[in-house]
Amino acid sequence: MTAAFMDLVDVTIVNVAIPSIQREAGATFSQIQWITAGYALAFAAGLITGGRLGDIHGRKRLFLIGIGGFTLASALCGFAANPEMLVASRILQGTMAALMVPQVLSIVHATFPAHERGKVFGLFGAVVGLGAVTGPLLGALLTEWNLFGLEWRPIFLINLPVGIAGLILGSRFITESKAPKALKLDLVGVALVTLGLLMLLYPLTRGRELGWPLWGYVSMAGALVVLAALVAYERRKAARDGSPLVELSLFKVKSFAAGIAVQTVFGVALGIFFLVWTLYMQFGLGWSPLKAGLTGIPFSIAVSTAAGMSVQKLVPRFGRKVLQAGALVMAIGVLLYIWEAGRYGLSIAPWQMALPLVVMGVGMGLIVAPLTDAILSDVPREHAGSASGLISTVQQMGNALGLGLVSVVFFGVVDDRLTEGAERTAAGMAFADGFQHALGWVAVVMGAIFLLMFALPKRPAQHIEGAADDPSPTPEKEPALVG
Repeated sequence: MTAAFMDLVDVTIVNVAIPSIQREAGATFSQIQWITAGYALAFAAGLITGGRLGDIHGRKRLFLIGIGGFTLASALCGFAANPEMLVASRILQGTMAALMVPQVLSIVHATFPAHERGKVFGLFGAVVGLGAVTGPLLGALLTEWNLFGLEWRPIFLINLPVGIAGLILGSRFITESKAPKALKLDLVGVALVTLGLLMLLYPLTRGRELGWPLWGYVSMAGALVVLAALVAYERRKAARDGSPLVELSLFKVKSFAAGIAVQTVFGVALGIFFLVWTLYMQFGLGWSPLKAGLTGIPFSIAVSTAAGMSVQKLVPRFGRKVLQAGALVMAIGVLLYIWEAGRYGLSIAPWQMALPLVVMGVGMGLIVAPLTDAILSDVPREHAGSASGLISTVQQMGNALGLGLVSVVFFGVVDDRLTEGAERTAAGMAFADGFQHALGWVAVVMGAIFLLMFALPKRPAQHIEGAADDPSPTPEKEPALVG
């Protein structure tokens, strides 16, 4: 639980501090994008491999390596001498998170008998909610307090005591476990996925600053070729030894293919929104990190509350309609936010943002909690582990892609409105215009998600939900809980 909390807080804590990092470290806006996108990309590329390594070499061992490496990477982030070192340290941090995070629920599954797991997963849900609320607020407070004159650095250094405690407690209390029959690693698959995403993301984040050179378009086109090569290689790998990184046969299941598309596109929307929202409040409106962090609390509470209600009460009764309602409600919240930002301009107050943020939070909560079960509903049980890992992976990949697209949908507009040496008001209006334009794209994406959800099953399948109650799960069933 300590490791899960640390990862969740680390993802959200950075967003609030980004403007401070940009000012104090002298980072360019593309480097700012890579501070968040680099973490997401490394996390996505390593998730499935991290889970497999735990099955092969022992989950406790990989967990301790991951949490130790995450703590070390946090120290490197905190003491980064320049923006380049910070980006590199964040990529290392994402890689270590990919070793640490997949072991969390696997260890829970291996440690607790079936009748006790319900309580543990309830606690895990509470930790997720606490992390969502704590991260932005903690990031704001640590940045605002400027402890020991370290400015933004404590947002990373706070992981050191938590990580060291996790290492000590983990080595003492976690029992080692392995999968009786673990699949082989697919390092070529990981390399092709990472290369394809880098070829797509790097030109997206750097292209605006460099004037959109020809090599950028060539690289983005080449990314499609690399991803096509990945599909061909994975097909051969599956036929040869049955242990591909991506189980392509899963995409023949209509609900899974549609669900993966929803998860990816949803990740894009969230990647765009959270970065642009932070830049709008602190650069556009000139708010302090603390004011921005406090403004986000209604959103976090709404997400946590709606997520709990959707799984426990709404989805069993209304099925897929709950997820579709979530997409529409979130789109309405986004449109309401655009309207308010336009109406109140730079004089908008946090209390005026509360309504659209609560509406958006409710919509997001209705989607995030039940989406995994909906995607897994028609997946054969023997492939549940591969499917679960793929869901987490594409969500992070979508997030990284969304962060890359910020250059196009946000900074493209800001650059057009912003002149050299513009006054504070003019600069603020440029960021406000960019914010509204980017949110317009988020609303369009939510509409696309609503349509994609028609391919999801109308009702959640009972066999997936019942996996946790199976008193003697086989190795193949075990990863279903990870989902």
